[in-house]
Amino acid sequence: MLRHFLVDTDLTPEEQAEVLDLALALKADRFSRRPLAGPRTVGVVFDKTSTRTRVSFATGVADLGGNPLIINPGESQLGHKESVADSARVLSRMLAAVVWRTYAQSGLEEMAEHSTVPVVNALSDDYHPCQILADLLTLREHFGELAGRTLTYVGDAANNMANSYLLGCATAGMHVRVAGPQGYLPREDVVRAARERAARTGGSVLVTADAPEALAGADAVVTDTWVSMGQEAEKAERAEIFRPYAVTADAMALAAEHAVFLHCLPAYRGLEVAAEVIDGPASLVWDEAENRLHAQKALLTFLLDSSGLSADLPAALRREETR
Repeated sequence: MLRHFLVDTDLTPEEQAEVLDLALALKADRFSRRPLAGPRTVGVVFDKTSTRTRVSFATGVADLGGNPLIINPGESQLGHKESVADSARVLSRMLAAVVWRTYAQSGLEEMAEHSTVPVVNALSDDYHPCQILADLLTLREHFGELAGRTLTYVGDAANNMANSYLLGCATAGMHVRVAGPQGYLPREDVVRAARERAARTGGSVLVTADAPEALAGADAVVTDTWVSMGQEAEKAERAEIFRPYAVTADAMALAAEHAVFLHCLPAYRGLEVAAEVIDGPASLVWDEAENRLHAQKALLTFLLDSSGLSADLPAALRREETR
């Protein structure tokens, strides 16, 4: 069965754990899997600029034996002169997978509907599931088991990061808390989906405007920029709205004594996070950034394996996978 990764819940709890297991193995033995041997080409398409996504996917595809084809904004007709559906039909005949960093989630869904190779959401306006896999990998390295741990996200809770933390952490059996000001909280359908997943895994979901309530006793504290792409003109206004949700030393003191700090980057010291936090001993931000590489390699390998498309699977197993 062809597998895509468009939203965090596209992986079952068992599959998410399998991907994280594989990520740890690939981090320990970087070139142990070559599902893209040939080399086969993976299209990595950017509608939005990027540093970590571009470098981690380009490096990861090469590590897996493949050739990354980076397509920058304005360099293709995708979604402009050519429909997403037609582009998917064409790209599928040439590429081993499509990785797309874009705006509308609906575009990714249309791409997947018409693609015959795996499609990966490298970021959309609604979700950032690859980042959450890297974060979960980082927490698993640090704490061991994820189930039962508490992760608190504070700040702009109406964005793609908050949505994916809710869904991804609930899938891992964690207690996920999201705090932001009224008017900047997650959509109800996302919260409902997260609670449904948490009911299966033994996790829980809290959405609140009360930052201290969310921070109390947390194992991990996470935030994101208050000013995302396209919101630059609102910087001063948003800074005032979100200031009570800044991750300062005082905020970290409300969490567990052993609490760690994560941030998907880029970070703005003095706004959503204090320099003494992101550059302090509780910060796992740089491990987290590196783990984009290992988590995404594991994800691509899993998707190709599950779709029966890995070059390094035995031929008999590839045939069995595609039945």
